[in-house]
Parts: sequence; structure tokens; C-alpha cells
Amino acid sequence: MSSAQTAPGTSPVDRYFRISERGSTVGQEVRGGVVTFFTMAYIVVLNPLILGFAADVDGNYLGGGSVPGGGLAAIAAGTALVAGVLTILMGVVANYPLALATGLGLNAFLAFSIAGQMTWADAMGLIVIEGVLILVLVLTGFRTAVFRAVPAELKVAISVGIGLFIALIGFVDAGFVTRIPGGTTVPVQLGSDGNLSGWPVLVFIGGLLLMVALWVRKVRGAILISIVVMTVVAVVVEAIGDLGRVSEKAGGWALTVPAWPDSFHAPDFGTLGEFNLLGSWDQVGVVTVLLLVFSLLLADFFDTMGTMTAIGAEAKLLDEEGMPPNAARILAVDSVAAIAGGAAGVSSNTSYIESAAGVGEGARTGLASVVTGLLFLLTIFLSPLVAMIPSEAAVPALVLVGFLMMQQVTGIAWDDLEVAIPAFLTIVLMPFTYSITVGIGAGFVSYVFLKLVRGKAADVHALLWVVAGLFVVYFAIDPITRWLT
Repeated sequence: MSSAQTAPGTSPVDRYFRISERGSTVGQEVRGGVVTFFTMAYIVVLNPLILGFAADVDGNYLGGGSVPGGGLAAIAAGTALVAGVLTILMGVVANYPLALATGLGLNAFLAFSIAGQMTWADAMGLIVIEGVLILVLVLTGFRTAVFRAVPAELKVAISVGIGLFIALIGFVDAGFVTRIPGGTTVPVQLGSDGNLSGWPVLVFIGGLLLMVALWVRKVRGAILISIVVMTVVAVVVEAIGDLGRVSEKAGGWALTVPAWPDSFHAPDFGTLGEFNLLGSWDQVGVVTVLLLVFSLLLADFFDTMGTMTAIGAEAKLLDEEGMPPNAARILAVDSVAAIAGGAAGVSSNTSYIESAAGVGEGARTGLASVVTGLLFLLTIFLSPLVAMIPSEAAVPALVLVGFLMMQQVTGIAWDDLEVAIPAFLTIVLMPFTYSITVGIGAGFVSYVFLKLVRGKAADVHALLWVVAGLFVVYFAIDPITRWLT
């Protein structure tokens, strides 16, 4: 073998991905891709649990008709398929070590703030519309202008608020926190009667402790390992105790009864193509649709820019202006991912900050993303296993992710009341009202109001005035409708 053949940078793969040029090796890229997969593969388990048990306006469940959780396997297969294809696309087109999958927070918003107002097909149509709009903003260069319109502190507050909202969903889905029925002045309580009881809650607590322990020990794949371990524990507990569902008897499992599937079959892609672009307009009206799309766009919009910049900084790939290589391509692929997620019926796909784990293992190019994407595609054939995973074993991930998002709160200037009060309202109203839209709207309206009160109206971006006005209409839609009719 000649030296020319063994010299770095001479293989087609090395040249295409610029592996040697970026100071990496094929081995590093493969390891980085595997690590990224194991740090974010939990989404194949978690996304179905978030989307699969939320009923739409007609009482139907995503992919499962009138049966709660009936579409879990289909959602899991679709989630893995879109994540795999788009992550490979990111690697091949943008040559960047960034993986994509269904966005946490975005899927919660879809399940708990949108689906109840329209059919699932209409809700997925909104995701497609949002993705198209982001793609247009990328192609026209307008994305930077919109990015600058929203104060940095409010961007941070939105992420923090979504983190708290996700954590609350985790505690509620596990039965750790429950709603108090009747005429009490206390809306929620610990456990089902003010105390923790039942094996499923203990599975949740054990899963949370294990996940946190693995995370602080910096174990790769901590979330996935915890979910797998506690699912095994849950299967054993169910086999011994025959607990059933909590709807059938006290102390049962909240959503899914853990049991080994009766059979394995070909992947179910029942959610693919289940979207309706314009149905939502008839269901909820133009104003509500515009606000929902904007809320989706905003959450997806800023998260992606922050993620790609953070990954670039970790990999030392940013230029002197703080921009990563092929930024336009990265943003374009991310926008296409949002469209693909909606069209596949599994919610908007977006860039994952967990990609930093792969960068930590040495990933510097898109080859790592190709490896991650291929692993996602392999998980499609394991989607029936999702049906045996109880929410109590999976939702500790929501609590941990909530904590990670909460860490951004230090980016808010709490001594500046003009931004601190709107940020506070944004953060607390998301979990307190169980609505991401309400939190975002309250933050925007209060920010514009305080600027106006303090004689600084000129400091507010024109786009923010428009958005705040739309949110005022959104909050007052009921009295306005009554007045008009």
C-alpha cells in the first residue's frame, strides 16, 4: 500500500466530510455519532408517551383512534424514521455534527395546548405551516431580523418556562402530583390523597434518582439507561402484583401497563401523511391559528440558532463572527425537519443540544450525524417495545430535561424590572396555566406595556408591537366574540 493511499484526507469519505481538515478521524466521528444517539434516543420512547395519550377535539388519540395510547408503536416508528432521515440529511448537506429529532417542548405544546382545540391532522398541519414559514425566513435572510425583535431575556424565559412546564407534566403523568377534585381551594396535591402510594410512583422516584445519579456521574446515555432499567423493574412489578391501570383500580399504572409484547410485527407507519394544512382555520379561527403558528415558530426558531451556535463553540468550529460553517444549510435542514415532522404526524423535528455529547467524544463533521441517523433508522424495527414502557419509567426524563432548561434562568437580568417582570410572567404562567401560549403571550404583552409606561415605546421593535397586539386579541377573544355576536 502506497503512502499516498494511507495519507490522511485522501479517502472520498475524508475529503467529503473534511474530517482531517477539522482535526478529526473516522473513528472519532463514529464514536461521537454513537454517543449522540445514546444521549437522545430516549425521544423514540418519550415522544409517543407525550403525543399518544392526548385526545384531540373529537376525542381521538394520535394514531390510535378512540383508544388512549393505541398509536404508540406508530408514533415511535415515525419518530425514529424522521429523526434518522433528517439527521443523515444534516450530515450530508450541512456537514455538521448536529442531530435532529422531535423537539421536547414543541411536542408538549402540540399535545397539551393545540390538540384539544382541533383534530390531530389539523394540528400537524400547523406544524407543516410553521416549518414552511421558517424555511422562507431562512431563504430570505429575514430570520435574523425576527431573532433581533424579541429581547434576549424573553427568549431565555420561554425556554425556562417550557422546562418547568415539561417537569410538571412529568410529575403529573407519574401520579406524583395529582389534581384535587371537589371544592377545595388547593388545586393540586402530593400523590392521590396527599401521600405517595403505590408501586408505580416508586418506579418513577427510583427512575428519577437513577437518572440523576447517572447524569451527575456523566454516564453516556443516562436517560436511556434509566428508562430501560426501570421498564424492566416495572415489568417485574406488574408480573408479581398485577396492578393494571389506575382507571381500573387504585395503585395502578397511570397510562401504560408494562408487559412484554405478544408479538413483533412490521413497523407501523400509520401517522405518516396524517396532516391537514387548512383544517385548523375552520376549527379555531384565523387569529388563534396565527398565534399558535407564531408560538410554534418562536419556540423552534430561537432554540435552533442557540443550539447550532453552542455545538459550534464546543467543537471550535465558529468563525470570528460566532457563526458556524454552512449556517444557512444548517438552518435550512432544520426547517425542512419541522415540515417533515408535521407531515409524518410526529410533531416538529429540531436540532438537539444533546449533540454536544458526541462533540465531546470528538465529533467534528457531518459523518457523526450520518452514524446517529443510521442508528435511529435501526430503532424503527424495535418500535413495538414502546408499548411495554410505562410513563412512570419514562417521564423522569421530563423532570431532568426541565432542570437542564431551567439552568438558563441566570441569563435574565432580574434587577431590570422592564424585562424581569415579563420574564417572570412567561416562566410561571406556562406551568400554572398548563399553556405555553399563555406564557409567551403574557411575556410579550407585559414587556410592551412596561416599555410604554416608562416612556420607552420607541425601544420596542415594530414586529413585537404587532405580536403583542395579536396576543391582546387572543386573550380577549371570548368577550370580543360575545360583543360581535
